[in-house]
Amino acid sequence: MLVKQISVFLENRSGRLHEVSEVLKKADINIRALSLADTSDFGILRLIVDRPDMAQQVLKNSGFTISQTEVLAMEVEDRPGGLAQILAVCDSGGINVEYMYAFVEKSGRNAVVIFRVENPDRSIALLQKSGIRLLSADEVYAL
Repeated sequence: MLVKQISVFLENRSGRLHEVSEVLKKADINIRALSLADTSDFGILRLIVDRPDMAQQVLKNSGFTISQTEVLAMEVEDRPGGLAQILAVCDSGGINVEYMYAFVEKSGRNAVVIFRVENPDRSIALLQKSGIRLLSADEVYAL
């Protein structure tokens, strides 16, 4: 149920995002989801791609500073309150959500949201017990 996420640390200057996208394009790697957070000096580009191990290798070989973390991908009912329902489960179970971002794609009739949590194994058990559908890595990479 854990999905590999690539984090790329970028200087906050024009053209750096384009450089990342060109490296991935040349390696025939498709971006499934992304999130960009920045400060005045640098940014962190978080990526879910269809081939994370290859992405890590080609980005590193191109001189980018990267790390790989594991995140959860879950279906969220695409209706008002769908996200609130999942966050209520997290809150009642003591799960701290470090950050999250949404997919552009949908899984069936539901939205897909990426969560980074403190304790993934405990979170998986709690979320599944509450009937929340977590997507496997293969399902996410194929979206």
